[in-house]
Amino acid sequence: MIELSNVSKTYGSGESAVHALKDVNLRVPKGTIHGVIGLSGAGKSTLIRCVNLLERPTQGSVTVDGQEMTRLSGSALNQARHRIGMIFQHFNLLTTRNVYDNVALPLELMGEKRSVIKERVLPLLEMVGLADKAQQYPAQLSGGQKQRVAIARALASKPNVLLCDEATSALDPQTTGSILELLRDINQQLGITILLITHEMEVVKSICYRVSLISNGALVEDAEVGDFFTAPVTQLGREFLNDFLQLTPPKELLERLEAAPGPATHPVVRLTFSGDAVSTPLISRLARDCNVDVSILQAKVESIQDRTLGLMIAELLGSEAQTREAMDYLQSHQLQVEVLGHVQRTS
Repeated sequence: MIELSNVSKTYGSGESAVHALKDVNLRVPKGTIHGVIGLSGAGKSTLIRCVNLLERPTQGSVTVDGQEMTRLSGSALNQARHRIGMIFQHFNLLTTRNVYDNVALPLELMGEKRSVIKERVLPLLEMVGLADKAQQYPAQLSGGQKQRVAIARALASKPNVLLCDEATSALDPQTTGSILELLRDINQQLGITILLITHEMEVVKSICYRVSLISNGALVEDAEVGDFFTAPVTQLGREFLNDFLQLTPPKELLERLEAAPGPATHPVVRLTFSGDAVSTPLISRLARDCNVDVSILQAKVESIQDRTLGLMIAELLGSEAQTREAMDYLQSHQLQVEVLGHVQRTS
């Protein structure tokens, strides 16, 4: 449905050139919800704007619903854009038009008759839960209601694809949840393919099938959401996961951490459990079989789609040989083991 092949986008030239996208390859199957996540300035907005050619790639091709967008221009490009809806972080509603007229705007620009517009707009307002707000103006609406208007407007031309550019970033958590639920319903009821960019892991966790991680203009990870949350393959992916789960060592321990082991230190590890390992008493077995004491500093369990993810930060207390055996034991049971550092033994 959406395919980016070797897409690059460069602003400027020479030494001052900014390479916003670098040889990006991305495929989003029909009817799915795909998230693109990354830090601010990573290239997320540029990527999504290249899909409908609001930004034209410097090189590479963009294909949407079998049509190569990068070969189009003029009226043909405008026609193709009618099949791609887009919603933005700050809604972009016209303040001088009421809710009904904001949703009707794309249809007016397409030259549709009033009767056709009415037949299309009223059901959309019903779908987004704003049937009673048709005559109100944006200034009279909450942030969540404004985004619902923007969603209805994006659906007015019956698009096959919906692009979401940080669509929930300006909303509070409760409102974000209701907007994500609406997007999920739209995907399921209408079969619309949704590509969304975000810096919020909760958004990805809630509704996405797959997720891509972008860094400095390049896609560095692409995986099913369950795989990304249980076993990210890059350091940046692990940092996103750790920030989302808010699982970091206590400040007092961080101040004592040393990078290299010493003769009188023991390791502090971050353990990631998934699948059967979550419900298996590995820690008690570890203490018994390897003769180490385990001091659990933090622990958390999350449900990610159809998977369960457990994380733990712990100190492994034993001799150097015992702690090495303990880490080998954990890794042999398919746990992700990350050594955060080493601390001096207190006794």
